[in-house]
Amino acid sequence: MTLEILTSDDLSDVRHGFFTRRGGASSGVFAGLNCGGGSTDQREVVAINRARVAAAMAVPPEALVGVRQVHSAKVVTVTGLGEQGEGDAMVTDVPGLALSILTADCMPVLLHDPSAGIVGAVHAGWKGALGGILEATLDAIEDLGGDRSETAAVIGPCISQRAYEVGPEFLDAFLAEDPDSEWFFANGDGDRYLFDLPGFGLKRLRDAGIGAASWSRHCTYSSPEQFYSYRRSVHQKQADYGRLISAIRL
Repeated sequence: MTLEILTSDDLSDVRHGFFTRRGGASSGVFAGLNCGGGSTDQREVVAINRARVAAAMAVPPEALVGVRQVHSAKVVTVTGLGEQGEGDAMVTDVPGLALSILTADCMPVLLHDPSAGIVGAVHAGWKGALGGILEATLDAIEDLGGDRSETAAVIGPCISQRAYEVGPEFLDAFLAEDPDSEWFFANGDGDRYLFDLPGFGLKRLRDAGIGAASWSRHCTYSSPEQFYSYRRSVHQKQADYGRLISAIRL
């Protein structure tokens, strides 16, 4: 099956893609393009999937670089090949390196400053977004000589508000950090709330002074044929789940 790659007009002048699960070699609960080496999928199959992504990005497999994601606010400036250590975002001004992020409900965010020739990729769950990973990435772009006001960011497929039920302690954590966060919570059943993760991400990017920010409006939880979802796997009592990949390169 051919790979399905979602792209954005806001990043049209740079090679990028939010890859769905379609077109991969994995089977079972991982059926499709599982690119997560941390899953219990067969390592050789994950390698095949990642090689297909690298080919789609027009780079050799070793140039599809990533980080060990830990829900932090750490950004890595990439200058060469291979895994880049621990962190949750990367920036580079080196042509031919494809920055890749894995997600399964969290926000994959791809960024480009065309004037400075800089790209970035971010893994942003609620913890990372609240902790400042998006702002830290814009800082790192400017440290490379870029300008956040010239930078465009696109949030790819992630869990949407209608599927993201959380408890009152979750709301309290956000209100303690920023009282305006209440705007991203809707009432759910009982004491539950529904959290707007991409909306919160867009606000953080815009408040930080980015030039343009948008969301693809794809919900990972609600489209099982197209996307992996950690939360859906828990609700369905599956033993594991696949990881989606998003990538960008100069």
